[in-house]
Amino acid sequence: MQVWANGQLLDHPDQPVLSILDHGFTVGDGVFEAVKVVDNVPFALTRHLRRMLRSAAGLGLPAPDPDVVRRAITVVLDAERIDLGRLRITWTAGPSPLGSGRDAAGEPTLVVASAAMKPFEPTTSIVTVPWPRNEKGALAGLKTTSYAENVVALARAHEQGASEAIFANTAGNLCEGTGSNVFYVVDGELRTPTLESGCLAGISRELLLEWMDVVQVDEPLEVLGRADEVFLVSTTRDVQAVHSCDGRELPAPGPVTRKAVEVWATREPEHNDP
Repeated sequence: MQVWANGQLLDHPDQPVLSILDHGFTVGDGVFEAVKVVDNVPFALTRHLRRMLRSAAGLGLPAPDPDVVRRAITVVLDAERIDLGRLRITWTAGPSPLGSGRDAAGEPTLVVASAAMKPFEPTTSIVTVPWPRNEKGALAGLKTTSYAENVVALARAHEQGASEAIFANTAGNLCEGTGSNVFYVVDGELRTPTLESGCLAGISRELLLEWMDVVQVDEPLEVLGRADEVFLVSTTRDVQAVHSCDGRELPAPGPVTRKAVEVWATREPEHNDP
C-alpha cells in the first residue's frame, strides 16, 4: 500500500497524518471514490472525479482540484506498481470544532491510497436487510464517508453467509447494495433501479447502461423474489452473478448475466478512461 496525504507521500501507510479534529474522522464529513487499477492505470478516472465533485458539492464542501488528485495518483502508482488493485481518494472538510459544525476557514484534507486486490469470486450470495435507504435524505446518491449504516448492514449479511446486503428505500422499492448497484432480469428484460430510488450513481452502473439495453425502473424489493437472474456491479466486482438471494437459488450466471460479463470483459480493455 502507498499513501499520499496533503501533498506528501508517506514513508509508511500507518504514519500519522490527520488531526484528531478532522471532520471526516469525528463526524464522517467527507466524500470518497474507489477507483479500479489495471496494469497500473486507473480505470474510468474522469468519471470518478466528476462524481467526486458532485458529491462534494452535495455535501457543501469546496471542490477538490482534479489536477492535484491526478498528480497524487501518479505519485502513489509510481511508488509501487499494481497489476490489479484500487485507489481510495478521500476528501474531507478538514479540522473543525468538535460537533457537527464546520470551520468555514478550515483547510480540507486530501488522501490518496493505493493497494493491490484479488479479483472477486464470479458468483456470490446476497440478503435483503430491514433498514431502508432514505431516498429523500440530504446524502441520497452521494458517495460520502458516512458509511456506518453500510457497516451494520454488511455485518448482517456476513452473519447469514452472504457477501452483500441489499436495501429497499423508504417507499419499499429496491435501491442498492452497501457498495454495489443491483441489476435483475424479469421475463428476459434486464432492469435496474432509477437514480430516484436513492441509489448511488455507480460508475460501473453508468457504463453498463451505455453498453447494454437496460430498463431503469423502480419496483418493490420483493421483485427480487421473482427475478430470473440477479447480478451486482461495482468498481471492484465488475459484473458479479448472484447465485442466492435470501436463500433462493438462482442460475449464476444466467444467459443475460453471462452476456453482461462478456460485454464488460470486451469493453473495459478498449479504453482505460471511457
